[in-house]
Amino acid sequence: MRFGIDDWKRIHHCIMEKSSGLYAGYALRHVDGLDQESSVCLHLGLTDYRTFVGTNLNPLWEKFLIPSEDDSVRCQHTSSPLGNGAIVETSDNRILVLQRSYNVGEFPGYFVFPGGHSEPEELGISDHQNDKGLTQAADLNRKVSQEMFDGIIREVVEEIGVPAESLTDPVFIGISRREMNVRPTAFFFLKCNMESKEIYQVYSRAQDGFESTQLYTVSRDELRKMALRMPGCHHGGYTLYELMIQTVEDARQSSRWL
Repeated sequence: MRFGIDDWKRIHHCIMEKSSGLYAGYALRHVDGLDQESSVCLHLGLTDYRTFVGTNLNPLWEKFLIPSEDDSVRCQHTSSPLGNGAIVETSDNRILVLQRSYNVGEFPGYFVFPGGHSEPEELGISDHQNDKGLTQAADLNRKVSQEMFDGIIREVVEEIGVPAESLTDPVFIGISRREMNVRPTAFFFLKCNMESKEIYQVYSRAQDGFESTQLYTVSRDELRKMALRMPGCHHGGYTLYELMIQTVEDARQSSRWL
């Protein structure tokens, strides 16, 4: 099956609560028919920083893994908080990359894409709500799904300083899991209608600018080199971006033969 950029945008995302690590795997739902939408269902629950430090960031983190080819089984005893990352393309076809501050706890000085994590508190979720009826649970799932997309826009606005209205709707392109400490990150593709020089100006006033020391706007070739000095999950995000670009290019090439 081949997907164009419009097909990527039509992928529906449903979220199911699961009382384990925050990210507990996914399911693909394929529906037959040209007018039907495929869906990606993420299995999510709640976790906290203490559990994250005690499992994923534990020097003995590998002891928490279960031998299995099923990723959700292998990592089920870890906190695995689901982060988010954005591949943002400017109007002059550059990609935004940040260099992390040397004062942060994880990967100081490394190159990263803008991102962070969605906030359950934004939806008033503070504990597992297993007593919800089917209607309430479905409504909660829709809200959590929407927060995945609202959350990445919020991170880009706070870390880069661009206004939310300058960004397109995020396109979910996949999840990357770090080899070291198996932390997962959901990646999204967005376009910004501002040029690089304009973005440099607003970056100096970014709300969360303290988390990074420098902003780069790079070409695709430059990004390939910078990805070598990214944390594993962000290097995976770069790979997902390349897969998306290749898929779109293949679809365009195929359409020329129709």
